[in-house]
Formats: sequence, C-alpha cells, structure tokens
Amino acid sequence: MATGIRDKVAILGMGCSKFGERWDMGAEDLLVEAFQECIEDAGIDKNEIKAAWLSTCFPEISVGQSALPLSISLRLPNIPVTRVENFCASGTEAFRGAVYAVASGAYDICLAAGVEKLKDTGYGGLPEFGANAGPRGFMTGINMTAPGSFAQLASGYAATYGVSDDEIKRAIAHVSAKSHVNGAKNPKAHLRKVVTEEQIMAAPIIAHPLGLFDCCGVSDGSACAIVTTPEIAKSLGKSDLISVKALQLSLSNGYEMGYNEWNVDHFVTTTKASKVAYEEAGIKDPREELSMIEVHDCFSITEMVTMEDLHISPRGGAIKDIMDGFYDADGGVPCQIDGGLKCFGHPIGASGLRMLYEMYLQLLGRAGDRQLKDPRLGLTHNLGGFPFMNVCSVGIIGRYEA
Repeated sequence: MATGIRDKVAILGMGCSKFGERWDMGAEDLLVEAFQECIEDAGIDKNEIKAAWLSTCFPEISVGQSALPLSISLRLPNIPVTRVENFCASGTEAFRGAVYAVASGAYDICLAAGVEKLKDTGYGGLPEFGANAGPRGFMTGINMTAPGSFAQLASGYAATYGVSDDEIKRAIAHVSAKSHVNGAKNPKAHLRKVVTEEQIMAAPIIAHPLGLFDCCGVSDGSACAIVTTPEIAKSLGKSDLISVKALQLSLSNGYEMGYNEWNVDHFVTTTKASKVAYEEAGIKDPREELSMIEVHDCFSITEMVTMEDLHISPRGGAIKDIMDGFYDADGGVPCQIDGGLKCFGHPIGASGLRMLYEMYLQLLGRAGDRQLKDPRLGLTHNLGGFPFMNVCSVGIIGRYEA
C-alpha cells in the first residue's frame, strides 16, 4: 500500500538568483547563479549529482525544447536530465521529479532547477500560450486576459457570500500591502518598496476590482534544490535536516467549464490537492499546525480565495482573517513572508522552487530581517492556468522527524 513520501527525502541544499529585470544575464547565467549558492549549501561536488530536472514554461523564448541548457551551463557529468513544464506549477514539478526519484531508490542525489527569462521577450506581460495551451478548441472565439479571468473570482465570491465591492477591494488591498512590506526586507525580490493600502486602492483599475498593485509582474529568475535521503544527508554532516512532508498535484477535469454548480468562487483543484497533501503530511488542522505559507498570488484576489481552498480560513471567512492580520508577518499563519509573486514577479519555471527556497531558509533560521520565530512546517502552492481550467501543486516541507 502506498505510504507517500513523508520524511523519505531531505533537502541537501537550495539556491536562488536575484529576481528582476536581469538584462545582463541570459537564462543559462541565471541557472548558474542559483546553482552556485545551491551546491555550496549542499556541500557536495556536482559530480555526486546523479540525475536532474529542469523546469521552464516558455522554451521558445528561454532555453529551448530540450534539457541540454541545464546540463551544459552547469557542466553536469553526462547524467540524465529531463525538462518538464506544467504551466505555473513547472518549478514544483521539477522538484517533484527529483524527490520521487530519490524516494524510489533510483538515485541517491538529484537536482531540480527552474528558470524563466521573460523581461526581454518583447511582450509587456506573459507571452500567449498558443493553440495547444488547453483542450482542443476550448478557447475558440474567446478574447480573454489573465487579469480579466481572475477578476471574475471577485464577482463569484461576492455573489456566493454576499460581500460588498468595497469589502473585497479593501481586503485585497491589504493582501498586496502586506506582501510589499515583506518584500521590502528581501534583497532578492524584484520590487522592494512599501506600498500603502490607500495607494493600492487609488491605483488605476486593470480589471475590476483588480488595480495595478493587485497584479503580479513578470521578471527573470532561477531557483534550484538538491535532494537526497535523510541517511545520506546525515552521512554528509547535515544535522538540522529539512525534509519533504508532502507533494501533491491536482488538475482540472472539465467540471468547472461544464457544470453550473461551480460559481467561480473557489479553486476546485486547490481544495483537492491541499486536502490530500495534509493527509500525506499527517496534518490534522492546517490553521494551527502550519507555520507559514507561500501561495500563488498572481492576483491579490487569488491569494484571498486560496486561503479558504487551503482549509485555513472557513468558507466566506478569508476577508475577516485578512483584515484581522492573520496572514501578516506577525499573524497566525504568515503568508508571502518573502514578498510572494507580488514582489518577486513570476518567472514561471522558477516560482515554485523560489517558494520552497523561502520555506527552507525560514526553517533553518537563515531569513535575516524577515525571520519568523521557530517555524516548523511550511506550505507552498502553485496555480497555473485560469480559474475554470488549471493546474495546482501543493508542497509541504518541515523539520525532519525520524
């Protein structure tokens, strides 16, 4: 009977580049920047890495179709390298590949790396995903934008719970302001300026009720992780082990697009993936047991709704928790303690690993000015696609328990 991967895999080392407008670097350079920190942290020679996974979402404008850019730029020792892509969950997908390979016993030490170079593509935002982004023909005749589709969450949520437009605007303004306060303390964040709730609410509207500061930007960045078994990690001198507690993935099956029961007020996939992840990690009450979370705040309304889909806030209760400061740095479950997508931007192939990097630093007490007090468990959440069709990943890491 399957038992999951709880405490079967330890993180040996992690690294992260600075995110931002990295005009001076190509994707391969960003991979090297993240890997140098990662391999030094791991304390091993790169020849000890036995397999690797590379995540990118837009290969045509970043590193190409194959995994060769990772192998060549890092001068890996002719090992198996696999390129993966799963929308905005791509970084976590690479991590999942490396973790499962170690947990299966196929390899002793594996690398997961993610990168995306988006600032010099010629696009103001994300490039179009193209005709093969989803089920054949589902986009025919539809003129849709990411802000427009995610803004519909606010309308659906308001209709379901009887929430006023002003209440939603104030709650999502607090979401963004909180992240900017956190991001200002992070030297690797793209945006490092505190923004007030008043400034956020006064900003130009992009797609009602989302204003300029409610939307994350695009950026360049890379992050990576080296994983192994707890036994090998201990033999290499690691005493304070951080282990993987759960990794779950959930994809839409067409329900949201095909049935009227869904009211565009929550994410079906996040609701499912988080529940299974908690079971795998042995978490009974996430509101009490989670120390911190990094969620996919592509838009501030997405973060708000996700608090309920993660079973932390009760249905209809996220607004109260947000306004009470429950997700602030000094709250019950700090969210986006590093600034989140809101301050890092979203180089898609790297974002999932960047989230794990922050949880890893916090668990080891290395987060500097933004360090939380004695964190035990950290959750990361990625959401790729649109509210009506998406990919969701949930990861949980924490202190190793033998």
